[in-house]
Amino acid sequence: MKKYCLDLTVVSVEPLSEKHVLLRLTHDTPLPEMQPGQFVEVRVDHSPTTFLRRPISIHFVDRARNELWLLVAAIGDGTRQLARLQPNDKLNCLLPLGNGFSGSKGDTTGSNATTGTPTGTIRNVLLVGGGVGVAPLLWQGQRLKDEGAHPSFLLGAKTKTELLEVGRFEDVGPTYFTTEDGSAGERGFVTNHSLLQREHFDLIQTCGPKPMMQAVARYARESGTPCEASLENMMACGLGACLCCVEKTTEGNLRVCQDGPVFNIQKLLW
Repeated sequence: MKKYCLDLTVVSVEPLSEKHVLLRLTHDTPLPEMQPGQFVEVRVDHSPTTFLRRPISIHFVDRARNELWLLVAAIGDGTRQLARLQPNDKLNCLLPLGNGFSGSKGDTTGSNATTGTPTGTIRNVLLVGGGVGVAPLLWQGQRLKDEGAHPSFLLGAKTKTELLEVGRFEDVGPTYFTTEDGSAGERGFVTNHSLLQREHFDLIQTCGPKPMMQAVARYARESGTPCEASLENMMACGLGACLCCVEKTTEGNLRVCQDGPVFNIQKLLW
């Protein structure tokens, strides 16, 4: 898929929590073709401590408004600078990068097509996210819904105030929650949720902290459910040149930014 380097215009910066914002970006020409699960590398201007671009998952693409949405966790100098952007500011983005999630017919945007994801029609898909890892799941859920599949979301957080965009997820499909303190949904981690004991899914797709994804992968293997995980390894270039995002797999060391970030768990040495 062709890559672009674009100066996108900030439409709005929507606070979602004390440390999360939703950036809505647009361009004066139609946005490039993109797929759920891919990411962008953004240049952070006016931050003397930020030298490298920051990788951020594509949260949503609104074609009707020609908008790209990015969910940003303001936890470092670079991301805090992004959270301070104002409408009409410019944000330089390299996009789209990486390979995305499978659709309801098992198709993907790139090398993941040979990872073992079912090639038949997929009906019931569970999308499991934690923290800012929920970002790529909203658009993927909408894609599955548009294709006639039935997406459900299982979202985890430490506490209720850290659950992001609940209404938007509920608009797409049934949405379930876990919180570590029990302030919303069921108490515990996502793999403790009773949904996993009473429902069958044709495919699980997950993104979030690595320990969470490893637990989801264990559940998927034990239940015999195909599963894809979107890895969040440290990235610098986003183009497969620097090798700092390498992940050990059954096929040797693979670059998460180039060969992923979405992998079938059968490839991962978890």
